[in-house]
Amino acid sequence: MNTEKEPRHVLITGAAGYIGRQLVRRLKDDPAVELVVATDVRAVAHGDGDKVLWDIRDIRDTALAKVMQSHRIDSVVHLASVVTPPPGMPREEMYSIDVGGTQNVLDACVRAGVRRLIVSSSGAAYGYYPDNPEWLEETAPLRGNESFAYSHHKRLIEEMLARYREKHPELLQIVFRFCTILGAQVNNQISNLFEGRFVLGVRGSAAPFVFIWDEDVIEVLRQALWRERTGIYNVAGDGAVPLPEIARRIGKPYVALPRWLLVAGLAILRTLRLTQYGPEQVDFLAYRPVLANRRLKEEFGYHPRYTSAEAFSRYWTERARQKSEPRGRRAL
Repeated sequence: MNTEKEPRHVLITGAAGYIGRQLVRRLKDDPAVELVVATDVRAVAHGDGDKVLWDIRDIRDTALAKVMQSHRIDSVVHLASVVTPPPGMPREEMYSIDVGGTQNVLDACVRAGVRRLIVSSSGAAYGYYPDNPEWLEETAPLRGNESFAYSHHKRLIEEMLARYREKHPELLQIVFRFCTILGAQVNNQISNLFEGRFVLGVRGSAAPFVFIWDEDVIEVLRQALWRERTGIYNVAGDGAVPLPEIARRIGKPYVALPRWLLVAGLAILRTLRLTQYGPEQVDFLAYRPVLANRRLKEEFGYHPRYTSAEAFSRYWTERARQKSEPRGRRAL
């Protein structure tokens, strides 16, 4: 890593999201960052100071290159993605945002002469398959399931990134494949698994989860702004926690149903429009991609502060603390 930090002008896509807001706050306090252009389709409350410029913009906007040029952007952190689509969003719209939007970001970076691109990818790009290796290294094939839009789009995006690395080597890329992110305020499809009266699993599958704490995510993204090394890195805490073990830790029954029953049940519920999730979610639960973090530690040089088990324990402790606080105080 460079010991001398050259000042950065950074543009963040998806800046109003869970990770984006935390990264904006972290970079505005970094003396080596001169400007943050925070881009998102959602408006946010201001108050980040003169160093942060909020730009309400779709990542598919062809004027994105002009924004980069006008603010002399040298580094882009691409976080924007459709993780949990709103009910009724067509698959074509998700593709347009995820894949088409990333194409526009890449083209804008090239046109504007951006030097460094940091991309938030996912272990979902490997796909959810019963023959995945026990631990997935970065050299494993990307087989993101076509039946699962998020997984499929992450695979297509990474294939696109690979083409750009060959065609535009001047645009330095760092790609992070994140595992499940936990934090004090997290609320997502994974955390919802633990909120019911019992923890649901698939019979015959231990469903081992790897977790990373959100502060570790922010720190690897920040450090990537000055790393001389490029490349692709899995980002996960040490070790994995099987779903039955998670149930034991939180004191809830573990209920493992046959795969065929879950597939049939989800198919019926989606047909009746009682859920937006379909049978593909069974593979999402049964065949978890378990990310090895050796390259992150040995080559990128970052050691997550929490193991997967520790990250989950801290998440559950924070959740319990927040639930015990008075409602008015919790909102502060």
